[in-house]
Amino acid sequence: MPQPERLASSPRSASQVPEVAGILTADQVLTTGRSIAADQQPSGAIGWPDGHVDAWNHVECAMALTTCGLHDAARRAYAWLADSQRPDGAWPVFAADGTDAEHTTEANHAAYAAVGVWHELLVTGDEDFAAQMWPVVRAAVEFALGLQTTRGEIIWRRLADGSPDSYALLTGNASMYQSLGCAIALADRVAEPQPDWELAAAQLGHMVACHSEVFADKSRFSMDWYYPVLGGPVRGAAAHRLLRRGWDTYVVPDVGVRCVNDEPWVTGAETCELAIALEAIGERERAVEMFQQIQFLRDPVGAYWTGWQFVNNKHYPHEKSAYTAAAVVLAADALSGTTGAAGIFRDAAADQAVWQPADPAACGCTEPDPAASR
Repeated sequence: MPQPERLASSPRSASQVPEVAGILTADQVLTTGRSIAADQQPSGAIGWPDGHVDAWNHVECAMALTTCGLHDAARRAYAWLADSQRPDGAWPVFAADGTDAEHTTEANHAAYAAVGVWHELLVTGDEDFAAQMWPVVRAAVEFALGLQTTRGEIIWRRLADGSPDSYALLTGNASMYQSLGCAIALADRVAEPQPDWELAAAQLGHMVACHSEVFADKSRFSMDWYYPVLGGPVRGAAAHRLLRRGWDTYVVPDVGVRCVNDEPWVTGAETCELAIALEAIGERERAVEMFQQIQFLRDPVGAYWTGWQFVNNKHYPHEKSAYTAAAVVLAADALSGTTGAAGIFRDAAADQAVWQPADPAACGCTEPDPAASR
């Protein structure tokens, strides 16, 4: 693995901090980035409000730090990622004291390392960093693909005894489609192309786009609604139809996006992710609207409350979270096009080949229908 001490060095200077005209200034976005850095543990880890750390949210926070030009903090975050990776390429969920809180390891958490490293390269242009982190990404992706079924979906985790769990998650698989795209681009950049990953990604994208029936039913969560668009497998007319179909179920007018469809609370992270998804398919006006209306969760010091219970009119849960602040920063970049990684979600788009499975026999397709599950 790369040595954390080397990764902690700062890259060359990057672009200015994003701002979204009339909503957030660059100084305000930078203040939000600093609120994330203030939550960083001495180890470099960035956790949840209760102190536990999972690799996915940690990487998202690292991306936000880089977007804000807080490079030393970002490199400490990536150093922690390299230093804490298990030999099998995965990361457990760490408790606040740094011990394993759970002995299961999630494929989506592992794969997202590729998005973070590719994002860092796009913003900073630091090829040495990419080369140093390549073994981390390669091992993480191989862990995730070790859970891919013959049909193409990826089982969500390995249990404590090392056996795979029994089902796959739609949100996680949509995210892993983007992760594989970033990993493939990184592999090409370091001159170690991975054609097997390309085939795996094609089949995975097809499963998300055309076979939602193979995934566990988590439809009460808004993420299962918009993540197939955010992650890239569903784009074009199908994406517009999908978001339109679920809009009234998950979006509370003038408030934000529900976490789940059966509870009266919205969250900042889900609202900003939907804004990014909307921007990725060209619905900029709606994207800006979503981004603007969630600003009531902003704290005067630049941090963001996680959510809002709109019946009781109270913050729920009563916490400010680094991952929510990170989603705000990444949405600001997507909307403003400021950094070299501003299009990292837009560029995840699958081409039309996703409707044609890489292995039709594996998923039982004869005549793929782009609207089959949408």
